[in-house]
Amino acid sequence: MLDDEPFILKLIGHILADLGCTSVTTCESGAAALAQIGKPEESPELILLDLNMPEMDGLEFVRHLVGRNFTGSLILVSGEDERMQQAAEKLAMAHNITVLGHLHKPATPRGLTELIGKWAAPTQRLPQTEKKVYDAEELRAAIDNGELVNYYQPKVLAASGRVVGVETLVRWQHPVDGLVFPDQFISLAETSGLINDLTRTVLTEAFAQAKAWQDSGLSLLVAVNISMEDLASMDFVDFVVELSAKTGVPPQMMSLEVTESRLMVDLRAPLEILTRLRLKRFKLSIDDFGIGNSSLAQLRDIPFDELKIDQSFVHGACTNEKLWSMFDSCLNLAKQLKLEVVAEGVEDQADWDFVRNRGCDIAQGYFIAKAMPGADISEWIKTWNQSYAESKKRTP
Repeated sequence: MLDDEPFILKLIGHILADLGCTSVTTCESGAAALAQIGKPEESPELILLDLNMPEMDGLEFVRHLVGRNFTGSLILVSGEDERMQQAAEKLAMAHNITVLGHLHKPATPRGLTELIGKWAAPTQRLPQTEKKVYDAEELRAAIDNGELVNYYQPKVLAASGRVVGVETLVRWQHPVDGLVFPDQFISLAETSGLINDLTRTVLTEAFAQAKAWQDSGLSLLVAVNISMEDLASMDFVDFVVELSAKTGVPPQMMSLEVTESRLMVDLRAPLEILTRLRLKRFKLSIDDFGIGNSSLAQLRDIPFDELKIDQSFVHGACTNEKLWSMFDSCLNLAKQLKLEVVAEGVEDQADWDFVRNRGCDIAQGYFIAKAMPGADISEWIKTWNQSYAESKKRTP
């Protein structure tokens, strides 16, 4: 325990003793605490940390923990306000330090019990492996050899649970490494000039899948992410329009998602392309709303149909006043602009209930389903509909 107030150390010490913690060291300064942390195998398993301390504050102490390769966990116990504690948590987690949560002084036995209950010994955690780095030549070959495959994550109406669409998420079916996720190759595609070919490959497969669903009687709005580099090429509109005509998939059944944090400073080309696509009746969605720098200007200038609230404002918002306010701000803005609203990152029952109760239109996230191959969607919808109907019967 690290706190500059002896009374707090004594109080928490008694609580920990009652909880069965048999080996507890108390320190009144960061320097004294760091002296207790040597090699990783000798480090404490859990540190209860105050933030506002003289000489060395809690944030500086966290930085020193990083330098000592600390592998244990943290619980913040501070008199600072909620936003300060949340910021401190984010900082520690950005340093790959496990944070079990935070408590406001004076900590209660119930609060400590709940957070300590989350603790797991380092040996119980799965080891983190470094992700393989690929080069442009490998990605070029993957595109040419048809190794990129589309997965689809369902989107459902929050009010009724009805499945209304899917988001297309590309994967790389690597012949040696197995399924590679987009965070390992999308940036490479953008920096190596391959993103246009990648996007067109994804779009071509998405249109083909939409046609297959259409022929089987399944009507789903299929969303595809597009890159800003795509919006710099004036022939992109013709490519998408020709795909629609060739496959027989109506433009109204395809949505193009633009990540607003990547919109160009020079808006002339993207504005023309997006407006022309909207004119052709393709739907436009502004993705990851709230994490960019000029969202309001983009909403003003581009004829979007849909706004997707970023998952960082959705998951856990029901218990986080700041996230709740941000979610409501995004939702209310979209409603005033008559945009359909999608909540991304619905990870659990609490998120689902929150999104429904706030009046959001559509929900998407692991609570509903992970992304899956297109061939699995039809069977999944049957299972989802059945389980949703049963859950409604159990709800008074």
